[in-house]
Amino acid sequence: MDTRSGFHHSLELLQTELLQMGSSVEKLIHQAVESLSQLDEGQAQQIIERDDLIDDYLTTIDELCLRLIALQQPMASDLRIIGTALKIATDLERIADHAVDIARVTLRFAGETLVKPLEIIPQMADIAKEMLRESLLAYTERNVHRAAALAEKDDQVDKLYSSIMQEVIGLMGTELSRNRQLTHLLLVAHFLERVADHATNIGEGVIYMVTGKRKDLNV
Repeated sequence: MDTRSGFHHSLELLQTELLQMGSSVEKLIHQAVESLSQLDEGQAQQIIERDDLIDDYLTTIDELCLRLIALQQPMASDLRIIGTALKIATDLERIADHAVDIARVTLRFAGETLVKPLEIIPQMADIAKEMLRESLLAYTERNVHRAAALAEKDDQVDKLYSSIMQEVIGLMGTELSRNRQLTHLLLVAHFLERVADHATNIGEGVIYMVTGKRKDLNV
């Protein structure tokens, strides 16, 4: 295998690792919100334990990228591809951290009943998961338009976040335990809003990777 073929093979391996990491992270977000909706402490604990798997992906991707830079000495566009992969992996790891944050909220609610069925939070989660999938598709397709379209979905998540803030304020009363739970539900919404932001960051990275120009989608 010549040097260039070896380089492309390594890039393919890097992309495979990223997509597997992304799929695992998306599942964690789905399961975290599900654990909260059902107050499933066992599932929440499993999510916390699986965070190590995501950290392992990050380590593997870091090593692949550093090896590519050290051995291949990539230029211009190739270097942007590697740098973007590193950034995507970091964003994915932070999304996984937010899944763990949500799982920990589930554990804090042990023995309680939700003050109301979750409605807006699952909506936010669905859009955020879709954004994550779209951002990774944009990466694999080198598709700038797909990446730029993430901005509109991020706006949808922001609007839902504003809605849940208003809802929580309206539900606040004098009962401390109720207020504590409502505050934690607002935190969950904030975590999902950050997940959407990280997916948008991936989109920005894709645009830079393809064009060499930076574009802020989070405005």
